[in-house]
Amino acid sequence: MPLHVPPAPAPALRSVLTALGSPSAVREAPTPSLRSAQQPVTAELPLPVHVLDQVVPQGDRRPRTRLAGWRFLIRCGDRAIAAADTMLTPDGWAFSHFFEGPYLTSTELALQQAETLPGDYQPRLLSVPELYMLTLWLRGDREADPAKGKPAPADLLVPLAPAPPGIAAHRPHRVADLLPVMTSRVTPVPLLGFPA
Repeated sequence: MPLHVPPAPAPALRSVLTALGSPSAVREAPTPSLRSAQQPVTAELPLPVHVLDQVVPQGDRRPRTRLAGWRFLIRCGDRAIAAADTMLTPDGWAFSHFFEGPYLTSTELALQQAETLPGDYQPRLLSVPELYMLTLWLRGDREADPAKGKPAPADLLVPLAPAPPGIAAHRPHRVADLLPVMTSRVTPVPLLGFPA
């Protein structure tokens, strides 16, 4: 089924387009592919980037998500050559930085895989800093506000490569199935005590 990509806030898109039009922003970016692009580039597939805080519940504190920014894939011809992140500032959405690397290719692959899944989804990115992990979050409620919400048990998470040890990249997992695995990876193993 086709994915229902939510529209990015207009100021976020404008800030990325302004950065793409700035020779100094492109020249100073750590993205050789973007700096050497010979054709026009476009900002496509805006994805809200959410951060999952507190994977392991502590007392009455449960895992929670927060919107951290919007990510745009920067295309040249038929492929993504870089990505651009935006962030929310006191003055509104602003361009943060350009980048490239393994998550760029992995995001593109995960989005292609998601297009073949049964069901309708709203794609988002979910960062799990405690595991140094990034996933494609396929929200089952395609009409949901892209800036809000937390992963529902039936939503899908597709870990992007490189994924943490023991978690398969590019394999869709229901949140209800993957969250316990993530929790076990973060929970410290108790040390064996030795008698004095």
